[in-house]
Amino acid sequence: MPFQIVRNDIVKVKADAIVNTANPKPQIGGGTDAAVYQAAGKAQLLRERKKIGAIAPGQAAVTPAFALPAKVIIHTAGPVWIDGNHQEIEILASCYRESLRKAEEYACESIAFPLIAAGSYGFPRDKALQTAISVISDWLLSHEMTVTLVVFDQKSFVLSGKVFHDVDAFIDENYVKEKRKEEYARENYLQSEIEMIRRRRALYAEEAAHYVEKDPDDSFDAAPSSAPMTAPAGSAFSAQAPASLESMLAGAGETFQERLLHLIDSRQLSDVDVYKKANLDRKLFSKIRCNAKYHPKKKTAVALAIALELSIEETRDLLERAEIALSPSSKFDIIITWFIQNRKYDIYEINLALFNHKQPLLGA
Repeated sequence: MPFQIVRNDIVKVKADAIVNTANPKPQIGGGTDAAVYQAAGKAQLLRERKKIGAIAPGQAAVTPAFALPAKVIIHTAGPVWIDGNHQEIEILASCYRESLRKAEEYACESIAFPLIAAGSYGFPRDKALQTAISVISDWLLSHEMTVTLVVFDQKSFVLSGKVFHDVDAFIDENYVKEKRKEEYARENYLQSEIEMIRRRRALYAEEAAHYVEKDPDDSFDAAPSSAPMTAPAGSAFSAQAPASLESMLAGAGETFQERLLHLIDSRQLSDVDVYKKANLDRKLFSKIRCNAKYHPKKKTAVALAIALELSIEETRDLLERAEIALSPSSKFDIIITWFIQNRKYDIYEINLALFNHKQPLLGA
């Protein structure tokens, strides 16, 4: 997918460009900077870094990647957090923009970012995350590039605000409720099975008490051979049988692909509008458009519903055409339902909530 969030060590992520939160001076710093030097090869990377000299906050420079699984390392100097009134957010946004520009300049098809300035520079993690998502999402609206945001651990990933609080509350209310229903259903099922066994035993005992063995010479009172054979009313073989299978199949509704393309046309959207908003790769969307029998993965189908800003009823209808359903016992489905019901269709915001709850992200 064009944008993804992963929990990993950035030096282990494979991408054309690896972004390093660099020391502004040409020397090895701490945290991510130290890890990048260690993985790439300290001596050779430091030698290249000294050729660049100082890097101003918000700017970026490029060196070879050496031993890292990348083509280049993009070094950017993040801002030290003071109080939020010293252009910290603007400088941080510049770090992401300049790094993306450098990646494009070096013909990189993919780039991996750490959460810049959220470590020893003291940038509040929620603000660091929101700034990163804002710049990356704007960039991807007009560029074709795979962008990965690498979060080292759960503590590095913080969500705040009313939206995410409401999502958590909605999950708690619906997920827990559904689990209770499942548990009660399981208990009720066991009780009904026990009751059924008791009734069968009583019935067998009653039959045994009144059983009388028939004379083997007794004839079977069969219907005369001339009597017409008729099927039970409502049977598939009765005179009132339903239409043939062929006619029923001929009346089948639109496929997933047909319905999707119909919705796109009715909303007067372009293919680019849709696959960008759905966080899908252009090649995948082309495959969907060209293959009448395309059967999507659930996260792809849901992403397209989000991109089209469908209502919950329209979403269910589109998913059913791919034999997919939304379940009240799935956290993924509950999160999606909350966003759609509240008409919040920002796929990056939705993916943040999904990532926070360890669910698959929307997109390819």
